[in-house]
Amino acid sequence: MMMTDEMNDLAAFAIVARERSFTRAAIKLGVSQSALSHTIRRLEHRLELKLLARTTKSVAPTAAGAALLEDLSPALEQIRHALDKAQSIRRRPEGRLRIVMSRSAAVMVLLPRLRAFAEAYPDIVLDVVTVTGPVDLVAGEFDAGIQLGEYIQKDMIAVRVTPELRLAVIGSPRYFASRRIPEKPKDLSDHRCMTLRLAGGPYRWEFEQGRKSVTINVNGPLIIDDTHLVIQAALAGVGIGLAYEEQVAEHIAKRRLIRVLEDWTPPIPGFFMYYPSRQHQPAALSALVNALRHSGQKSARR
Repeated sequence: MMMTDEMNDLAAFAIVARERSFTRAAIKLGVSQSALSHTIRRLEHRLELKLLARTTKSVAPTAAGAALLEDLSPALEQIRHALDKAQSIRRRPEGRLRIVMSRSAAVMVLLPRLRAFAEAYPDIVLDVVTVTGPVDLVAGEFDAGIQLGEYIQKDMIAVRVTPELRLAVIGSPRYFASRRIPEKPKDLSDHRCMTLRLAGGPYRWEFEQGRKSVTINVNGPLIIDDTHLVIQAALAGVGIGLAYEEQVAEHIAKRRLIRVLEDWTPPIPGFFMYYPSRQHQPAALSALVNALRHSGQKSARR
């Protein structure tokens, strides 16, 4: 607190000394002349130095005041420059943004729009960390994250960045060559299934058809935290896996993978970009939110 008072008093002294007028300095500072006069007297008392010579018509720095002003000026200018720079982050899209997301979100959401964003905002650096499962943004010192809507904390601002998604249950022709294709979720018990590991542990496969809802604890040779690796394992004939429909559409079209139980996989909410608060949001974050925002959403979800 003392350091803050001293800085304020020194800044007030510098303005009075440069203006050589309490009246003009008080107007600049937005305070009364009496309050400003009290500030200068307090500073002189603390330093035990006479800094300003006053008459009824004029104000001028003493020798000690002139020396102090000369020493102060570079420091005050540096502080002003630092404050201007800090405020520019709020006004102009620049600087570093720390963003956390899954690899799937990075590939499906960020990469398709990254070139256009980088060209539009060359002064923004995206520092991207890929993880699996929910992350505490504040504890991790992240500016924002991208996550499936169902895993985002309720106190976050969330902006949709994809439409609803669907999961696809897939396996290779090689795998199904010697096995019966499952027609119902319970048939998966006879298959080698590759399980995704999320923050809470292995994902329990959830299915819906009409009013029927089924959750299956599958078994198999692989538990892994990346849908891209699940797809590669499925292509190699390791077993049945779960991936986002968009990720495997080309493989299915070219018959490298076979999709099963399609009528049991309803839409899920999709990916959202989330961050702690709208207040004092840096321009760089606003630019990224607008660049990634799904065209079907006009405003934040929360």
